Amino acid sequence: MIWPTSLRPVEFLPKPFRRLAAGFTQIEIVADINKGQPAGAPGRVALPVAADRESDRKVGMTLVEATGFDAFDSGTLAESWRHQPGSPAYCTDLTRSELPAALARAERDRLAKRRELANAVFSERYEMGKEVPAADFVIRVHRALFM
Repeated sequence: MIWPTSLRPVEFLPKPFRRLAAGFTQIEIVADINKGQPAGAPGRVALPVAADRESDRKVGMTLVEATGFDAFDSGTLAESWRHQPGSPAYCTDLTRSELPAALARAERDRLAKRRELANAVFSERYEMGKEVPAADFVIRVHRALFM
């Protein structure tokens, strides 16, 4: 079984410390570093948060909201593959009303191919390791390929 990348870090922690909530895994950080907006602002970007325990989910959602994004409960960590690279929710700057449909449209067996396509586009246009793709370009490419 291929685990969502959100679960990999928890495998290395001793059991008493295995607390994890997945969030901030699907934003283009260069683009979103200044995109936080007040609650209720039109077009406010939503970020999915996944966790297995309610206490972890609450912490993750509070952090997302505190940084100016709408937190969206996306379920368990096992389901967090729905907002991993290659999925319609990954780095596409969706709102709270758009995010549920994007998560529902995720197709696990197509994630790897979509990631490869995006990487090919970025590699062709930018010298990887030396240049950082422009944030708006990354979002446009991801929307075209993943949605």
